[in-house]
Amino acid sequence: MTPSEFAAKWRKSTRTERAASQEHFIDLCRMLGVKTPNEADPHGEWYAFEKSAEKFGGDDGFADVWKRDHFAWEYKGKHKNLEKAYEQLLKYREALENPPLLVVCDLERFEIHTNFNTVKEVHRFTLDDLRDAPERPLSLLRALMSEPGALKPKVTREQVTEAAAGRFADLAQRLQGRGNKPEAVAHFLNRLLFCFFAEDVGLLPRGLLTTLVEKTKESGADFKAALQQLFHTMSDKKASRFFGTERIDWFNGGLFDSDAVLDLNEWERAELSQLGKLDWSNIEPAILGTLFERGLDPEKRSQLGAHYTDRASIERVVGPVLEAPLRREFEKMKATVAKALASEDAKTKHTAKKTTSKKLYQEWLTRLRKVRVLDPACGSGNFLYIALQKLKDLEKETLVWGDSAFEGAAVATSFIQVGPECLAGIELNTLRTRLHRARLRLAALLNAAGADAGAAASS
Repeated sequence: MTPSEFAAKWRKSTRTERAASQEHFIDLCRMLGVKTPNEADPHGEWYAFEKSAEKFGGDDGFADVWKRDHFAWEYKGKHKNLEKAYEQLLKYREALENPPLLVVCDLERFEIHTNFNTVKEVHRFTLDDLRDAPERPLSLLRALMSEPGALKPKVTREQVTEAAAGRFADLAQRLQGRGNKPEAVAHFLNRLLFCFFAEDVGLLPRGLLTTLVEKTKESGADFKAALQQLFHTMSDKKASRFFGTERIDWFNGGLFDSDAVLDLNEWERAELSQLGKLDWSNIEPAILGTLFERGLDPEKRSQLGAHYTDRASIERVVGPVLEAPLRREFEKMKATVAKALASEDAKTKHTAKKTTSKKLYQEWLTRLRKVRVLDPACGSGNFLYIALQKLKDLEKETLVWGDSAFEGAAVATSFIQVGPECLAGIELNTLRTRLHRARLRLAALLNAAGADAGAAASS
């Protein structure tokens, strides 16, 4: 089947997702000259249609197509919402061994989302592209099938974060140069940073602040009035929950403790407009702590953005002190549970009746969820931020392993519970503690693998 033949056939199709998806994928394999899932893996162990997967949060579901270490693929009917399909894949990805590529398709449009530990990229093409200019779509599909690493973005998250920090550093220096106090500048810019993150991870309506900045960048008075209204809605629990036609949650924790806004000139508003166009879900929340820390200290203003965080140094502490001992316990639990399961398998074929192994598994989960991390001198808060990431990663890994070990049988509390409440810090600066709470909330959301972000807005 040629690309033109494939495009012609599926442009005419009016069939539903359920009726068409597998035939669509088989035709795609024929076009590429590769084996179909059933041809390549008759047992469906590493390449399969309708791959069962537990959603993040505990519900069961199926990925339409899955190939280990390559991709997970979700189909929708023609002209359906592909963003919703991608959100669905995010809820499956941990149970599907976190494939490097996530694909959504409505039989006519294709989106390949990278899922590496780098900046996220999305490659889009349509049936018309396959017909009229097939070279790029075919190269993307061939990489998807056989060499997913070829689609790994070349720009790292660290590089994008450092560049964003540098641009905010310029804003900070300009604002301080006009006589604004460093603490007020840090507080204001970190509110803006938080909003940029929040609109890209679902805490605020998508594009809310970016649109506000773009529409008011020609008028400083309009910008200030609109931003004050937004901050008021976010900070005041008794305020109207609507900003225009968009519903806004109340944000507690102290970062939004007023509607105070600093004046920005035309250049600064234009710079903010450019910053709003970044994908903030690709930027480390550690930028908030470092920007605040250096913004307060006049002697460190020239360093703003130079090194947004020293993650490697922090991990040299978090690794051996926190992560390594817990991973040793995790491996010991897995070995003990495997031995118990083997003994129980000899007595019964009913997974639901396996009590000793489940008890051991639950004891480990309880132990992990009771871990508490104290930073007696928070500084920029990066230690706590990375510690939370490590704990949440280990909990997700445990839940995925448990689902596999118990063959999908219901296991109590099989949903993410580790959150910012596992952390404690000592810090004398009140504003700094408010910032820590905001950053850790973002860390929890960015590490939630597709969980409902909105529910965390007022946590």
